[in-house]
Amino acid sequence: MVEYHENLQSAQSCSDGPALSYRPPGPPPPLLGRDCPRLQRSSVCSRAYFVVVMVFFHLYIINIIALLLYVHYNTGTGEAPSSEPSLPDRSPSVPIAPPAPSELHTASPAQSFHLTRLEGIRVGHKQTVSLIPDRTHKLRTLSLKPLLFEIQGFLSPEECGVVMQLAQLKGLTGSPQPVPIDSQEEQLTQDELFSLLDLNQDGLLQREEILGLSLSKDGSWLSSYNLREIHMGLERNPAGVLSLQEFRKVSGSVFRQGGPGQGLYGQNQIRQKSTQTRLYLGEGSHYLLKSIRNRVTRLTRLPSPLVDLSEPLEVVRYEQGGYSHAHHDSSPSHPDSCCAHTHLAANSSAPNQRSCRYMTVLLFLNSVGEGGESSFPVADNRTYEEEALGDLFQQYCVKGNLKIKPVAGTALLWYNHLSDGNGWVGELDEFSLHGDCAVTRGHKWVGNIWINVDPDHLRQERYQRLVSGQPLKSEDRGAQHGDLHEDL
Repeated sequence: MVEYHENLQSAQSCSDGPALSYRPPGPPPPLLGRDCPRLQRSSVCSRAYFVVVMVFFHLYIINIIALLLYVHYNTGTGEAPSSEPSLPDRSPSVPIAPPAPSELHTASPAQSFHLTRLEGIRVGHKQTVSLIPDRTHKLRTLSLKPLLFEIQGFLSPEECGVVMQLAQLKGLTGSPQPVPIDSQEEQLTQDELFSLLDLNQDGLLQREEILGLSLSKDGSWLSSYNLREIHMGLERNPAGVLSLQEFRKVSGSVFRQGGPGQGLYGQNQIRQKSTQTRLYLGEGSHYLLKSIRNRVTRLTRLPSPLVDLSEPLEVVRYEQGGYSHAHHDSSPSHPDSCCAHTHLAANSSAPNQRSCRYMTVLLFLNSVGEGGESSFPVADNRTYEEEALGDLFQQYCVKGNLKIKPVAGTALLWYNHLSDGNGWVGELDEFSLHGDCAVTRGHKWVGNIWINVDPDHLRQERYQRLVSGQPLKSEDRGAQHGDLHEDL
């Protein structure tokens, strides 16, 4: 009733008509003239406007959160779901896509030679990788110093058996003992040398086999003069290859077999009670070996030419009691040495050669009864002193910070070098020191795949152009014309 009288008085003051002194009971008549705003209706409109604004604001926040989650999971930083109780993280992961074939063969040289580096995130982190069609594998981080990963089921038990059979068919030999440079005690015939250099066993020597023959620190070595003569003979051959008869003509006399002390900078024998052989992974090899090469390419996400031109698969068998001392697979840079795999193509006059192995893929081919662990003595150790490394080079297994028990089919991947910050090879990672514990029961089979990269970007590029038969750049043609290996 009070509200009615207030509205009546307001209407009387706002209307143009005469003031009404009496109104009969009942609903109030409509007001004449102009209307005045009412405070209650204005309050209702303000509340509705506030609700609409808040709804749009929450929708905006939800969209932002959804966008951040989308970016997070599509960059592959999520962790794979795990049923293991010891791993509390269960965020989903996205498979790491391998580089497209077109990127590997049609990219410019600068893009082709960019080195992709996997992210470790943290110890125990899992990523999903696609190595073969219709199947995924888990890439688990074991260490950040060095950057070390484990891939279970990289090979099936049947595939492991095939690799061991191929190695036995090829023939296992003992590790060569270091010999003095002027020693002439151990010699190879031309036919034996030809068989060693013919990696794919097709009866012909190709350019890449000649240029890459000195990749191994425990293989056979030739003098620089003989290397030059063989390569020049191959270049004079219109077919671009050398048969055994042609090899005999250009090679001349018998070549001797040297050791690591001859061509490689500061390397010594590290294995005990072991035999090994090398299996070619390129075209013309067993289909499983080519499949292993393709898996390594997809796993490392490196350009396929870089993997194709690296070392053959080394298969090693450790007998009971066999082990290897702690060592680095690669070597630090030195002014008096050059990379073994590029020295010939680079026309280098350095007196010594060294291993330039950017990364290692180790394959466990059988499960060992007892012992035989792969050990990284200083992995993720922030307190060790470099001076103490000398004590770890001998049998050291009890001191290892990280030991991995061999399981058939499991693969390990680690980087032997740090990044230079520009997508290329940096300094040697001292934490990559590793070795093999003694086998106490049974025997141990492993396969080593090393990816060779020269820290000199231009030298690596020139080597790959020369081996693949691509045209050289104008500044390289002068070096190759007539006296490509004159300084050797």
